[in-house]
Amino acid sequence: MSKRKLPIAIQTFAQIREADYYYVDKTGLALQLIEQGKYFFLSRPRRFGKSLFLDTLKELFEGNQTLFKGLIAEKQWDWGVQYPVIRISFGGGVMRCAEDLQHTLHHQLSVLEQQFGMVQAYPDARSRFAEIIKHAARSHGQRAVVLVDEYDKPMLDRIEDPAIALQLREGLKDLYSVIKDSDAHLKFVLLTGVSKFSKVSLFSGLNNLQDITLDPRYSTICGYTDVDIDTTFAPELEGLDREDIRLWYNGYNWLGNSVYNPYDVLLLFSTHTFKPYWFESGTPTFLLKLLRQRRTFTPDIGRMVAAETLLSSFDVDHIPVEALMFQAGYVTIDSVRAIPGLRQVKLRYPNLEVRTSLNGLLLQSLTGSDTQYSIEATRLYDALLSNDLQGLKNIFHAFYASIPHQWYTNNAIADYEGYYASVFYSYFASLGLNIAVEESTNLGRLDMAIRFEGRVYIFEFKVVEVTPEGRALQQIKDKHYADKYSGTGCPIYLIGVEFSKESRNSVRFEVEQV
Repeated sequence: MSKRKLPIAIQTFAQIREADYYYVDKTGLALQLIEQGKYFFLSRPRRFGKSLFLDTLKELFEGNQTLFKGLIAEKQWDWGVQYPVIRISFGGGVMRCAEDLQHTLHHQLSVLEQQFGMVQAYPDARSRFAEIIKHAARSHGQRAVVLVDEYDKPMLDRIEDPAIALQLREGLKDLYSVIKDSDAHLKFVLLTGVSKFSKVSLFSGLNNLQDITLDPRYSTICGYTDVDIDTTFAPELEGLDREDIRLWYNGYNWLGNSVYNPYDVLLLFSTHTFKPYWFESGTPTFLLKLLRQRRTFTPDIGRMVAAETLLSSFDVDHIPVEALMFQAGYVTIDSVRAIPGLRQVKLRYPNLEVRTSLNGLLLQSLTGSDTQYSIEATRLYDALLSNDLQGLKNIFHAFYASIPHQWYTNNAIADYEGYYASVFYSYFASLGLNIAVEESTNLGRLDMAIRFEGRVYIFEFKVVEVTPEGRALQQIKDKHYADKYSGTGCPIYLIGVEFSKESRNSVRFEVEQV
């Protein structure tokens, strides 16, 4: 198999097919979706291929058969019928106010009116949209297809300003309400976005949408599977460690087979360098602010548990942390437990890229320093490599000492015990180390354990008023936390760390090897 062009950031199906780019065939899933029903909603994180899938549907419904040569749809689709496609996208630009939304809608509706040979007959977007659907269906003799890309982006652009976000939500709600009233003229509808806003708030006029976000049949509708990597992209694997590719970029799960983020994989194949490409393409500033406001214990992020319904419970004035992190792609589904009346979902980091990158940013947010973390990270890693525990103690003491006093006074998060442990954890997690937090033993829960270079480090954290007491190390021994690792044959180090509320730094760092 010869190499092809890498479709990095290309969202146009025709361009990919005509210019001999790699393409992972999603047309079988498209046919299955069309056969299943009429009104659909899909949520996936940014840069996961939603726009390309919509464009694939567009070309399919418009009957452009030559683009589908050799694909599943080629022999299973009725190419004798063409449908009018109405596509709306909010992916371009940033909405700063309700007026921006109206300008965008005016432009897009004007293009659609021109496309279907219409003259604008109404002043408002709702009436114009309804007339476009009706005219397109009548003039083509076939019901219309409506595809909406990034349906939620106008609201997400202003999510930090609830008043403006609510205005944008009402404008979109007015537009989307047209779809249900146009049922007689519609063949198929799909809305895609990053977040799933409440049906009551946004889709009260469109309550017949079928959400396929967590439908196992469509878990791979966006993204690449292991099979895709090993077959379609087989020519690109030379010189790359296959397991490293899996650890770095695989792991996203929507109750089916796990998938890779396409943006990451394509850039890896282009550069042959492992980097957090997807993470760096968008800074989660609002998320970091929310985590600080909610005083989130950072070790909990990779092991959150929530009701499945909570993952789609999202609105301008109601933003559960679990829902935001899941919908944005910073955590994914690990497992599901069904009990009568409830499906409980356990969440985890999807892969090494997200775990290391997010914890690096969390450290900067927790300490108010954008530079100190990057300076100390190499020293910390080198200290672990050489098993220099005195150096480890000195690094953390210096790091806490470097946090500006005014940062503490302006941030309530620093006044609770979990803050100190959060900084410790995020430091190690940002280095991609094998970490276990609050693992259960028969006598209690240990705070943190790290396996590295054939050694095990067990940490216990305590906050004291002024005088160090030695309780942290003693608890590790009293609770026999090391017993869990005694059969590994690895050297085990017990590390008790105590922090002073007064000095806001570590005042005791005891180490004992067993």
